[in-house]
Formats: sequence, C-alpha cells, structure tokens
Amino acid sequence: MPFLDWVNKRQATRSAQDVPYHLLRQVSAHGDTTGAYADNLLVQGDNLLALKALLPFYRGQVKCIFIDPPYNTQSAFEHYDDRLEHSQWLSMMYPRLVLLRELLAENGSIWVTLDDNEAHYCKVLMDEVFGRQNFVANVVWQHSVQPKNDAKLISLHHNHLLTYRKSSSFQRKQLARTEEHDVNYRNPDNDPRGLWRSGDFRSPNRRTNLIYVVKTPSGKVIAAPEKGWRWSKEKFQEKVDSGEIIFVDDESRVLRKIYLSDQQGRVPESIWFGQEVGTTREASNHVSALFASGSVFDTPKPERLIQRILEIATNPGDLVLDSFLGSGTTAAVAHKMGRRYIGIEMGEHAQTHCLPRLQKVLGGEQGGISAQVGWQGGGGFRFCKVGSAVFDAFGAIHPEVKFNALAAYLWHFETGTPGKARYDKPRLGTHQGTAYYLLFNGILGDRRTEGGNVLTLAVLQMIEEAMPHAGPKVIYGETTSLGPARLARLGIRFKQIPCDLPLR
Repeated sequence: MPFLDWVNKRQATRSAQDVPYHLLRQVSAHGDTTGAYADNLLVQGDNLLALKALLPFYRGQVKCIFIDPPYNTQSAFEHYDDRLEHSQWLSMMYPRLVLLRELLAENGSIWVTLDDNEAHYCKVLMDEVFGRQNFVANVVWQHSVQPKNDAKLISLHHNHLLTYRKSSSFQRKQLARTEEHDVNYRNPDNDPRGLWRSGDFRSPNRRTNLIYVVKTPSGKVIAAPEKGWRWSKEKFQEKVDSGEIIFVDDESRVLRKIYLSDQQGRVPESIWFGQEVGTTREASNHVSALFASGSVFDTPKPERLIQRILEIATNPGDLVLDSFLGSGTTAAVAHKMGRRYIGIEMGEHAQTHCLPRLQKVLGGEQGGISAQVGWQGGGGFRFCKVGSAVFDAFGAIHPEVKFNALAAYLWHFETGTPGKARYDKPRLGTHQGTAYYLLFNGILGDRRTEGGNVLTLAVLQMIEEAMPHAGPKVIYGETTSLGPARLARLGIRFKQIPCDLPLR
C-alpha cells in the first residue's frame, strides 16, 4: 500500500505517544448527570490533550466519531488556525486520528467531513491509520443549492464525508423508507406477493456452481455472464416455478422480482442531497436563531446531517465523539437522539456557544431535528476543562492528581482496557490472572508510612485479608520495606511511584 509523506511526518507519527497525560477538571454539571447521562461531556481545551486524557477511561468504547476539522482554506472562522500548509495540516491531523482510532470500538466508525483542499490527502492518511481495507465510503454531501456566480471556474456544492470502520465488526443500519423510495414498485401481473420491481439476476461474485445456461420458456438459451447467476441452477428453477423470475419481451435477459414487502428499510447511498440532510445555510440560520448575538460560524453543519450519520452508525445509548465540536451540533443531536456523547472544543466559544446551546437542548429547544425525533428536553451533561499534567516539571505527580484518576490511568496501561468510573479501594481489579493494586493518596485511610502509601508487611497483610488473591500481584506504591527475595516468593511485582509509572 502506498504511503503519504510530508515534511516532519516522523515527528507527527510520534506525537500521539509523546503527548503528556493531563487531567480533566470538572467545572460544572447541568441537569441530570447520573445513569444514562453520566458520560455526557463537554470538554474545553486542546483536543490532542483531551483525547489523550480520555484514553484511559474510554479506549475502545466510542461507537461513532464525527469530526469537522479545519478545511485549510485560508477562509475559516477565527477560532481555528486554518491557514496551515499541507504538511502542517497533515502533522496536525495524524496524531489526532491515531488517538481517535484507539478510542473507537471494534464495531465503530469514523466520519470526517472535508472539502477538496485536503480530502484526498486525508483519504490516503486515513488508509494508513485505519487500514485501506476499512475504508467504507466517500459520501458526497450537497452542502449548498444556490449557484455561486462569482466562482472562478466551477461553482462547488459538495463536501466529502470520508467514512472508515475500526474493523469488519462494523455493521451499518438501514435508513427508514418513505413513499418516495417506493414509487418504482408495481404489480402489473397481479403477483400475490404484492408490489415488486425488477432486479439484476447476475451474481456480484464468481462461483463455479453459479455458471450455467438458462433456457427461456420459448426454448432460447442465454449464456451465463462472466461471474455467473445470483442463485444456483436448482434455486433458479424454484424461482421460475414460483413466478419470481421474469424474462424481458425478447427473452434476451433474465430478471428477478424484488418485493416491497421484503424491504425493511433502505440501504444508505453515497450521495446525500441537501433537501434530505440539510445545507450549510439551514445550519447557519439555526445557530443564529439560538444566540441573540448571531453566529460566528461560517459553515456549521446541519442537525439533519449528523442525524443521518447517527441513524446509520449507532443505536440509542451508544457513545458518540466529536473532537472538533465547533458550534456544538454533534453533541446537541446526540443528546436529542438518546446517544451518549463527548464533545471537545478548544476555543472560548466552548463556553459562549456550545455550553448554552446544550443548556437550551436540556430545556427542550425546538430547532433542528427536535420535532422530527419528538424532543421535549431533559437529561444532562458535565462541562470540563483540560487541567494539569499528571506530572509536574520536576517529574513528580502533580498535587491535583487524586487516587481515582491515577488508578484509571494505571489500569489502562497495565491491561489495555478502559478504567472504571470510580475506584475506592487499593485493589483495582484482576486481569488475566494478575491482580493490580495501588497505594496512593492515603487510600487505606492512614497517611502514616506504616499504614498508607508504603508497602510494609502490615499493609500487605491488610490487603490480603480484605482483598485476597491467590495469583500474582502487581503493587504500585511510594516504596516498600520488603526485600526483592520476599516479594518474589510472594509473587509480587512492586512498582515505585513515580519512577515506574508508565505515564512519564
């Protein structure tokens, strides 16, 4: 597979690994933040730092990612540095895509909207990060319908939606049918199965048992196409007898009947028209109506566009992520559709626009898709900011780091699985037969050396009595009074904080 190269690519490929871990600091909670709404987050800060901070908690948990990154057009709104050279733009995108892939569930998908300035570069970049075999489609979205008379060459009316899956586990859902999609179904021969339309009888895949000659009712012979027919010869005859096979008038072609009663939905297509999923103008009018001061966004995405993506790629309760949240559309749509969500935005408008927009959603705001999905308000979310780094300038654990945060990070790095929402005991859990423990921040309720963060014989006995485990143990602590030989006999690997922490 060919790879894309650019200036400073080597540094860009290391960036995701080299990004220091930061904490997420909760600023405020809005509405009901328990149960199904506990994961709803609005995060303000650099999205590279925020994605790395989310990794220990949400690795492999996100069902659908939608991002609308800077288009590199030298004309985007002021909140982004949108005048990057191609190499800078690629260096900006690469580590973020790597982290997004880590957050994506095995059956998840990512949708990236771009224009012609960077879409084709990004396609090759995403082939490298996600694997070319995981490319799903390049969906073309008609973002405007009015011709641009001042266009120098051709008036452009489309954006690209590059779609990739994490793995072959991804399964897309079908879209709802309307009368518009059923206009070609008729029943001219009064077939008892009802309305039907003709369909191709040729096979999309070549198999030996599908290659045979077909005899028409008048005795004509039709040779098999290169890949053969759709069904075996035996099944073909069954379909002829049941009336599900038809021949054109001159008996030169074979067709099959596709019945309307068998259609439970419609397969998503690769061209999305503005009348179906909205346009930029529709989105601008909606965002402007939400804020008395008017919108500062030139090209917001319509709620109907995000709705279409979530209809195809998610179910209610799934987790959705947007790390270029912009005006907050993805979070607003996910909330209205009963999906969990995480939205990341670095600009001040995270507070001036995204936060009040989501508050309006909680209050039952009726713009966008609200009427279509029956939205009446409710739910909740938490507003957070990217906080301090886990380690200070001297390599010590930052004083703001609490037990729960460090426990989640350690569990993630030791096991590769996301941490729990809350840790309140030294034993973090068991993974593949090994139990993991953390002595930190006075978790045992005693900050004295002999009873707190130091692994002594007394502390070990306390742990084994309260949280026994017969297999190997990994214990993190400030230090230990037990020698290497005794630790080995007890099946304990001791790791010192902060020296042995993998977060450094």
